Amino acid sequence: MRNPSPANTPSSAKNSRPFTLATIKPEDYRQQTRKATWIIIAVFVALAMLLSSLLVMFFGEPGGDNFRLNMAGVAAGVAITAVLVRVLFSKQPWMAANVYGWRLKRSLMSITNVMHNVTHGVTAKNPSAIKLLRFYHLGLLQMHDLDGNTSEISQMVHEVDAHKQCMQELGIDCEQQTLDPAWIQAVKTK
Repeated sequence: MRNPSPANTPSSAKNSRPFTLATIKPEDYRQQTRKATWIIIAVFVALAMLLSSLLVMFFGEPGGDNFRLNMAGVAAGVAITAVLVRVLFSKQPWMAANVYGWRLKRSLMSITNVMHNVTHGVTAKNPSAIKLLRFYHLGLLQMHDLDGNTSEISQMVHEVDAHKQCMQELGIDCEQQTLDPAWIQAVKTK
């Protein structure tokens, strides 16, 4: 899988940037996301333990109830880990699969938010809506494939094939691998 460029990091991924589906082996994706998850968990645990210990050492009472200080250390560990993920880790090669997954899900959510407009647009033969729905189908199929959710894929096949056939009849390219934000704006305004 290719590494994300700075434009592909979650902090800079804006709705105004196109998102392109990448070719990723589901096994590789799951292996990479598991590895990244374990790294983030290890960083969080280390930070939470360190911060809790430091707070108790400097502000705690020996033999006293230091529960609040321990909880403050854990909360600070969560906050620092979140900042590290957002600012530092998201730019690392070992996070590429996670970043891609976040961007894919975010792109699909942006379409889901206007799905009622997309449905009306497809019925009215609006090319932007038709392309948007095709990208949505392709992205959703990929997301389910990457997550290993084959039962959802089998439930979608009929709808996806029917929409693809409609696109072919209208002479619209079925390979809509890139989400153009202009499609969402076009669908919203109609």
